[in-house]
Amino acid sequence: MIIESRSHQELIDITDLINEEIRKSGVSEGLINIFIPHATAALIINENDDPNVCVDFLKKVDDLIPLHDNYLHDRVDNNAAAHIKASFFRPEFTLQIRNGTLLLGTWQQLMLAEFDGPKTRRIEIMIRK
Repeated sequence: MIIESRSHQELIDITDLINEEIRKSGVSEGLINIFIPHATAALIINENDDPNVCVDFLKKVDDLIPLHDNYLHDRVDNNAAAHIKASFFRPEFTLQIRNGTLLLGTWQQLMLAEFDGPKTRRIEIMIRK
């Protein structure tokens, strides 16, 4: 699965896209592993019904890890902060499939956390009964 980010930093809700892949697989009960093979992006589970949660999340991550802070890696490709931010989160989740969709809580969505965009990101998924 390919996701195009549009901003330097953003949270992209991929819940519906993943549920569509589950639907196409025909698996109604099982497990799904979702993996993002990138060093400057991650996956998170959080609320997206109130978009302010995403805004607050990214603001706080920026407060903790500023974009520029004399990072040595910035001499190479100017994205050290993105590497640090992504390492605080997860590159993969294994989640349950129930009734043909991701088993998530009422306010939970699965999101790609982009820290070095805009970029083309690949997400690998594996679905098992």
